[in-house]
Amino acid sequence: MKTTPRHDRMGFVFKLFTGLSIMSNTSLGLGEDLQQYLLDVSLHEPEICQRLREQTVLMAEGMMLSSPEQVQLLLLLCKMLNAKSGIEVGTFTGYTSLRLTLGITDLQMTCCDISEEFTSIGKQFWQQAGVDDRIHLRLAPALETLDGLIANGQSESFDFAYIDADKMAYRDYVERCLTLVRAGGLIALDNTLWSGSVADPEDKGEDTVALRQLNSWLHSQNEYDYDLSLIPIGDGLTLLRKA
Repeated sequence: MKTTPRHDRMGFVFKLFTGLSIMSNTSLGLGEDLQQYLLDVSLHEPEICQRLREQTVLMAEGMMLSSPEQVQLLLLLCKMLNAKSGIEVGTFTGYTSLRLTLGITDLQMTCCDISEEFTSIGKQFWQQAGVDDRIHLRLAPALETLDGLIANGQSESFDFAYIDADKMAYRDYVERCLTLVRAGGLIALDNTLWSGSVADPEDKGEDTVALRQLNSWLHSQNEYDYDLSLIPIGDGLTLLRKA
């Protein structure tokens, strides 16, 4: 699918309203020409997903949106897993859950968020796409929802988890998801390169420090058994395959 014209228009509108390049919330470290080429030759995005993304990037919080090429990679991995059930920690406007449930027609998603304002946008698109009956939104603190799933006997019952929420709690989310995801399942964490700031020891921002510590812990801990890879797509995507 040729996407250049719509991406060009979206980039112009986003820059007009925000003063930022649309490439700011796409793959880290790529120049605009190479980023555009990547999208042109690889991205196959349903029109309804593109509309939701275009609406979201115009919001003040639009930079919270996962990049489309990253979500497409997640979809590919979930298909390889033959995933039937997933957890999303941090739903925002529902782009990722929309993309995944459209791409996997029997996928059931449990989505954790605390914002009725943002998720109400997603609900409209889920309904339009006819996937709302397979997306189960829990409006509550994510740890409360995850602990509730564990308490209800759902350990090792999910095929994958996608974490894109408050960075200070990432380790807590990972530990719960390692309990909830089955052996051979996938846990994916967004923003683990944090615009490159995790590599700058002078950056002492709370989120930066939390992500830097998380990355070190994931690499060195010996309590949990998983395969790990940190991929420089989007703002950094860490993948864990539970052993």
